[in-house]
Amino acid sequence: MVAKLYQTAADWLEAPKKRILFFGMSGLGKTHVSNMLRESGNWFHYSIDYRIGTRYMGEHIVDNFKREAMKNPFLRDLLMSDSIYIGSNINFHNLSPVSTYLGKPGDPDKGGLPIAEYRRRQALFRQAELSALLDTGPFIDRAEALYGYPNFVCDTGGSICEWVEPSDPADPVLSHLSQHTLMVWIKGDAAHTEELVRRFDRDPKPMAYAPDFLDRMWADYLAETGAPEARVDPDAFIRWTYAQAMAHRQPRYAAMAENWGVTVDADEISALRDPVDLDALIARALGNAVTAA
Repeated sequence: MVAKLYQTAADWLEAPKKRILFFGMSGLGKTHVSNMLRESGNWFHYSIDYRIGTRYMGEHIVDNFKREAMKNPFLRDLLMSDSIYIGSNINFHNLSPVSTYLGKPGDPDKGGLPIAEYRRRQALFRQAELSALLDTGPFIDRAEALYGYPNFVCDTGGSICEWVEPSDPADPVLSHLSQHTLMVWIKGDAAHTEELVRRFDRDPKPMAYAPDFLDRMWADYLAETGAPEARVDPDAFIRWTYAQAMAHRQPRYAAMAENWGVTVDADEISALRDPVDLDALIARALGNAVTAA
């Protein structure tokens, strides 16, 4: 276990400047609590997915829009004559351009991507997320120097655990993040997991995966279904993969919390009303971590 930015409950409660990072599965409250803190007025909200979509993948996203527009003769003529402008309207409440670009592998007639193109986009996203995570420290300085925000919350994507090695005390990303923030795992229980699976089944969204995990899932799915790559149902594949991805990520999140941060329950996050409630919750989590140690 590495030294945390705040070692005890008193360290957190008495800190004139609070810096915190939330991680865990999408849908358990990271963005909810980050929005609550931002709306309180003295917290800067740094969204990793927003940074990815605006700084690191913005051109790729817009080029994909243009590629689709070029397939339509009417839009193609307007685009080639600079008569229309195509851009990404990404914001804190609508990060779908990022997931839309990631896409899903499989049958192009069902909106799927060839697996080689899908892997290429996954690699681009991985590098973009790593870069955005390593921007956390500079953004803390920027938030204070430019805007005067004393407090900082980093809202990470669910795939953070795919790119780090929680057991490595020299992991460059986790070392950077723990140096600048208190890392907090929002942990769900079995009921949360069941609800996330039901929600995903209703509306399957693109995800990012570690390359070896993706390769294993793709090979296993092809073997199980007997479908050729070009005829895989994209939604069926990512639905099939989702529960396994959750099981794959859970121990990685747990190791991140044990070695680099603290743990809070998703129900505790959903019950928060204001930053005062958060202070009490984080103080308890730090106290629990000290007791466990």
